[in-house]
Amino acid sequence: MEPDGGGAHARHAQMSEPAGIPRAIAVLEQGIADGLHAGAQVYVSRHGRVISDLGLGTSRPGTPLESRTLMLWFSATKPLVAVAVVRLWEQGRLDLDDRVATHLPSFGQRGKDAVTLRHVLTHTGGFRSAVDLGWHPEPWEQAVARVCGAGLERGWVPGQRAAYHAVSGWYVLGELVRQLSGQPFAVYLREQILQPLAMDDTWVGMSSIEYERQEDRICAMANTAGREPQWSPARARSQMALLTNPGAGAHGTMRDLGRFYEALLRRGQGERGRLLTAPAVEALVARHRVGLFDETFRQRVDWGLGLALDSRHYGDGPALYGYGDHCSSRTFGHSGRQSSVAFADPEAGLVVAAAVNGMPGERRHEQRMRQFLGALYGDLGLTQSTVS
Repeated sequence: MEPDGGGAHARHAQMSEPAGIPRAIAVLEQGIADGLHAGAQVYVSRHGRVISDLGLGTSRPGTPLESRTLMLWFSATKPLVAVAVVRLWEQGRLDLDDRVATHLPSFGQRGKDAVTLRHVLTHTGGFRSAVDLGWHPEPWEQAVARVCGAGLERGWVPGQRAAYHAVSGWYVLGELVRQLSGQPFAVYLREQILQPLAMDDTWVGMSSIEYERQEDRICAMANTAGREPQWSPARARSQMALLTNPGAGAHGTMRDLGRFYEALLRRGQGERGRLLTAPAVEALVARHRVGLFDETFRQRVDWGLGLALDSRHYGDGPALYGYGDHCSSRTFGHSGRQSSVAFADPEAGLVVAAAVNGMPGERRHEQRMRQFLGALYGDLGLTQSTVS
């Protein structure tokens, strides 16, 4: 398969209307001028009609950032893992309230025996580890062993406290998928999740051959917190692409990420086949964790199964990695570290997936995305109609 080729790309290009969100695009262009990022990629659709599918600026010095550029999703990857687990649940291979140690006996050590799959999916398991504090490229088996060897946090009762697990829980879920499916996690994900959704430009772990094919398309990331951007070296980009990091390692287009959320709005129907049944989608986006203070984010955030839900009703101030000031209360999605936002707003029939390649620090990133989403809802005339 040729990357990003054929009729699908042409169809989306013809339907795209970049002028449909001029104020939102202007926010991203101003961010380029201000040095927050060098480029951006945006995909927006409403009721299945593509409004914007474009790239802006540069992916690295001297290289344009296009709609076909492969962006690093960071934690926007996590919902793919959640859907893989829910598919196995639908098939009767597991129950959401199974103890993790039932399937992965080595996980049950050091006080973690009571942690269930639902706890992991809702970040209430309490086993943040050195993997979360400073992830670095390492073989799958080594990462899984480190997470399984971690202890339960002091005083933690699973399900009664909440703290975002940036990496650790997703290796656990990925290993569970690997063992129950009998396939490497990346292979299962491609065959069972990505292909039915026509997400042909997304990889969570690449072969070396695939990396050679796609290397020129992979966007670089820069630390823009200082006076001059500090670009990630090519070696770091290759490590991130080649290794399967299930919670933060996807590379793909925002068009593909948008297709994922479009399928959820269609109650599980993908472009090439059904991803989940409608009841499974309802379970995925339901509020499984309600009102708990997140000890990582330092505010209250409700969660579905691997999805962050709009939580502005708690009045804790601007939601960290939220979906702006105008989304409906039913909005669900997942953002990526200082760089991306992706969600579906069912009340508006809206899907948004946007990524930038500059990391200016948490506060400046949140301001950037809040301004972008405010402008986007304004462009679409939704600043009042979807407020709940």
